[in-house]
Amino acid sequence: MKIAQIAPLSESVPPKFYGGTERIVSYLTEELVRLGHEVTLFASGDSVTSATLVPSCARALRLDATVRDQLPHHLLMLEQVVRRAHTFDVVHFHIDLMQMPLVRHFAGSTVTTVHGRLDLPDLVPFYKVFTQAQLVSISDDQRRPLPFANFVRTIQHGLPSDLLPFVAEPRGGYLAFLGRISEEKRPDRAIEIATRAGMPLKIAAKVDRVDEAYWRETIAPMIAMNPNVEYVGEIGEREKAAFLGNASALLMPIDWPEPFGLVMIEAMSCGTPTIAFRRGSVPEVLEDGRSGFVVEDVAEAVRACGRIDTLDRAGVRSAFEERFTASRMANDYLDVYRTMAGVSAPPTFVPGIADQQPPRAVETAMGGRA
Repeated sequence: MKIAQIAPLSESVPPKFYGGTERIVSYLTEELVRLGHEVTLFASGDSVTSATLVPSCARALRLDATVRDQLPHHLLMLEQVVRRAHTFDVVHFHIDLMQMPLVRHFAGSTVTTVHGRLDLPDLVPFYKVFTQAQLVSISDDQRRPLPFANFVRTIQHGLPSDLLPFVAEPRGGYLAFLGRISEEKRPDRAIEIATRAGMPLKIAAKVDRVDEAYWRETIAPMIAMNPNVEYVGEIGEREKAAFLGNASALLMPIDWPEPFGLVMIEAMSCGTPTIAFRRGSVPEVLEDGRSGFVVEDVAEAVRACGRIDTLDRAGVRSAFEERFTASRMANDYLDVYRTMAGVSAPPTFVPGIADQQPPRAVETAMGGRA
C-alpha cells in the first residue's frame, strides 16, 4: 500500500526533545515500513526515517530561531501533498485542521488523526462544515464534544516494544513529572503531592513561550521553596528511559481533558506505575490497581504514593505489551486504510493550480530540501 504520512513541522520526526504527535508519527511510519508498505513522510528536513522523506523545511520550526510564523511553512508542505496526492492510496494527516479546504476532491483517500483537545467551541462550526473528513480519535473521551463529527475509529497510541526497556528494580526512589510546564498539566500539584508524601520529585519538562510567566511566577518559586524537588529541564529519548525507569511512580495530576497522555504508556513500558487524576483519557489508558492509580484529588494522590509498592512492575509492563505497542497501533490504522475509498480504487484527482510547477521563489522559500 502506498501511504503518505503528514506530520507537523514544529518538531522533527522523531522529535529531538518534547513532541508527542511527532513521536507517534515516527513510530507509526517505521512500523508501516517494517510491515512492507511504501511510506512517504512529509516532515521537517532534520527528521530521521526509513520511509521516503519529503522535507518541507530545513529543520524543526520550534528550534529554528529564524522562523517567526509557522503557517507559511505548513501551507508550502500542503502544496507538496496536494500535488502528489494522486500517487498515494492513503494520505494520513496529523496536523488537525488546515488541510481540510484543500483535500475535498480526494477526501475519500484521506484520514486525519486528531491529536489535540476538541472541547473548544470554535471547532463546532468547523466540523459541521467539513463533514466529509474521516477522523480518528486517540481516545473515546476526546471525541465527546463533537458527537456529530465523522469519526471512523478510536485508535490509541502505541510505542515500539524495545524503545523504553523494563526496569524491575528502580534505583531512584523518586516521583517523576514529565511533559510541559503549563497550567493544565499542573506541576504545582505534583510538587504538593510529593512534598506531602515526603518523597523526592524530579521534573523533566519544557517551558513554552506562552508558559514562561507561569513558570517564572508560580513553578520556579515553588521549586526553590521545596528542597525535595529538582528541575532537570527538557529531556530527549535517550534520557527518558532512565528518567522514567528509575522512578517509583509517574505523577500526572492534570487539570484538563487530556486526549491521550503518551507519558502514561511510556512509563508503563518501563514498568513504572502512574498516579493520574481522573480527567480526559486517563481511565481509558490506566487500569486502576494494575498499571497505576486513578485518583480524584491531591489527598487521594498522596495516599496512592504510599501504595506504590503494592503494584507489580512486571504487571505494569504486561499491561503495556497487551494494549500499547506500535505493532497493534499500526495494524489498527491498516484496518482503517483498507476501508477507505482510495484503497479499493485510484483516488480521484482534479487538476488545478496545485498541479502546476511552483515558481522559483516558492522553491527557494521551501529551503528545507536537503
